Amino acid sequence: MSKTDLSEADTSAIIEMALSDHMPFETIKLEYGLREAEVVALMRSNLKSGSYRAWRKRVHDFGTRRASYK
Repeated sequence: MSKTDLSEADTSAIIEMALSDHMPFETIKLEYGLREAEVVALMRSNLKSGSYRAWRKRVHDFGTRRASYK
């Protein structure tokens, strides 16, 4: 499934999963077939810029602390 084939409900579900601190990118890939870079692009295009930056910072900060995080 590509980013352009997603329904509004799927896009909303992916955003919710990506925002969750307990949902790794691998789970999103298994369920929707989107790679990490595609999820990041989807988040960038659907979130306000400040929300996107805060999300990326949180993902980066947690990722450096835990090996098995996004």
